[in-house]
Amino acid sequence: MTAPLSIFKCIECSKEYDIRDIRYRCDCGHLLEVIHDLNISIPNAGDWKASLDGRMGETAFFRYQDILFPSLPKESIISLQEGDTPLYDISHRFPEFGSLKLKHEGMNPTLSFKDRGMVAGVSWANDLGCKHVICASTGDTSAAMAAYAGAVPNMQGIVLLPKGKISPEQLAQAITYGARTVGIETDFDGCMKLVQELTEKHSIYLLNSMNSVRIEGQKAIGIETLHQMNWKVPDWFVIPVGNAGNISALGKGLRELYELGIIDKLPRLAGVQTQGASPLYKSYKNGYAELIPQKAKPTKASAIQIGDPVSYQKAVGELQHFNGIVEAVSETELMDWKAQIDKLGISICPNSSVAVAGTIKLRDAEIIKVNEDVVVILTAHGSKFSNASVEYHEDSSNTFANQTKTIDPSLHSLEMVLDL
Repeated sequence: MTAPLSIFKCIECSKEYDIRDIRYRCDCGHLLEVIHDLNISIPNAGDWKASLDGRMGETAFFRYQDILFPSLPKESIISLQEGDTPLYDISHRFPEFGSLKLKHEGMNPTLSFKDRGMVAGVSWANDLGCKHVICASTGDTSAAMAAYAGAVPNMQGIVLLPKGKISPEQLAQAITYGARTVGIETDFDGCMKLVQELTEKHSIYLLNSMNSVRIEGQKAIGIETLHQMNWKVPDWFVIPVGNAGNISALGKGLRELYELGIIDKLPRLAGVQTQGASPLYKSYKNGYAELIPQKAKPTKASAIQIGDPVSYQKAVGELQHFNGIVEAVSETELMDWKAQIDKLGISICPNSSVAVAGTIKLRDAEIIKVNEDVVVILTAHGSKFSNASVEYHEDSSNTFANQTKTIDPSLHSLEMVLDL
């Protein structure tokens, strides 16, 4: 009997399951990981790399599918032309780094990195014949899931949101893409608990990052970045952390590239959280002794306002493998750096600026060395968080505030306000 190309495997006890089983955890209670026999899908690393350059017209998921999720039938793939997001080189503005680049995942169809995972997750649900898909969300996950589910005939997306704790733009996305949208008077962790209870009782496919299939799609972020860099591996990847699925995906994809011989070294990873929602950071400072769930405090980086990250154990494994570290930044730091990057013409979300602020903090502490090359993953577009930007710039006490001036309709007043 031919061995399957992909399987589920428990990250704790190593028990294996059929890839077509609809399950998110092992019988022992721990998360699963998708394991592929990549030596079958990519028998020769050199040939695979060479083939990619002739496929740049393809959508990213199709281009990298041999390493992302080779078991997914191509006819089941639901794509909205995600990927091929820009890699901004801002090294000239930051000479204290060897190089500093920003991978802007906010340039995806629903304006966040979540589209990468939903290609895999919704497409797999489509192949399995699922009619209902669901997620808990702080905004970006719901937008992506709703959009991709909406592209599948006879598939209904269901979204649970913490009422009043996501931006109006993100709420509008879930609604306009046609998802059944339910506001819950709780936080993200409370919504996540309800999603798990509902999917245990009903035939509804769960698409949060505890679904290891979705993680496979998100591997494309790191893989595409390295392709754009002609496979030259930076010294660091820095990424914001909330539920910890993205840092888990980033690490898994980089490991697989290295094991296949596609890249010749591993970078270090840095995950950055806000100080008010920093369970992974506090665990890191304690030698990963244990995760102590916390009640996440309100933050402008609302997408990572999570106190009990589902993918904690996976993230710890990747951080340890990559000699990684975890940092935390304040609300002032994250909003000041949002303003500074926005001013470069690169509109970023507060969650992305958490990673930028953390990068600067690590460089100031000389953990990132002066000659090292760094790639920061930007997770969503600033246009999803207009209220946060307007509030920051209206407050003259903020260091980089750019206040709007109101004047009477006269040339003299206009000249005065423009210092002419």
